[in-house]
Amino acid sequence: MKEKFVPDIVVKRLPWYLQTLNQMAREGLHTVSSIALADRVGTSGAQIRKDLSYFGEFGKQGTGYSIYFLIEQLQKILKVDRIWRVSVVGAGNLGRALTRYQGFANRGIDICLLFDNDPGLVGIRVNSLIVRHVDSMADDIQDMKVKMAILTLPSEAAQATADVLVGAGIQAILNYTPAALMLPKHIQVEHIDPVLQLQRMMYYLGEE
Repeated sequence: MKEKFVPDIVVKRLPWYLQTLNQMAREGLHTVSSIALADRVGTSGAQIRKDLSYFGEFGKQGTGYSIYFLIEQLQKILKVDRIWRVSVVGAGNLGRALTRYQGFANRGIDICLLFDNDPGLVGIRVNSLIVRHVDSMADDIQDMKVKMAILTLPSEAAQATADVLVGAGIQAILNYTPAALMLPKHIQVEHIDPVLQLQRMMYYLGEE
């Protein structure tokens, strides 16, 4: 059976839905309507229903969605019902901050490797990890069967590093550098650039 095509924009919204539902569960709520969920995430009830319809029927008209059931289903859809090993490449301030971030562990993310090429950083301890030299990166990633990586290194090193990562079996890269990575189409790449995000928001600001 051919797998149903799901637009990428829909997939990008699902983590927001899951995060919001988890917050509702912490508030003691048990059910939610598509409109109430939409109000929290800044979209419409129709959009919520359309997005979820790509994956099945999760609610009943007039009664809404069971929050815990929908959380469970979204976790399965997003594959966050398991542990994913992630490597951080670049042990500068940002790389160390991400490695120390406590919010990963309870969301299925295990930062298991941290690399750099700076002799002043290689060998230092960050949480439970020892910074490794990038020369061992490909072998270490293959040995630990890591599928995801985060780039927090200088932009001029991003492309060459990404090529090594892909060659080692990495399938998804979160890129914190300004570099536009040229990689095979099957590799998932997300770019995080605060400057670009701020520039986008500037468009909506009023004039002085």
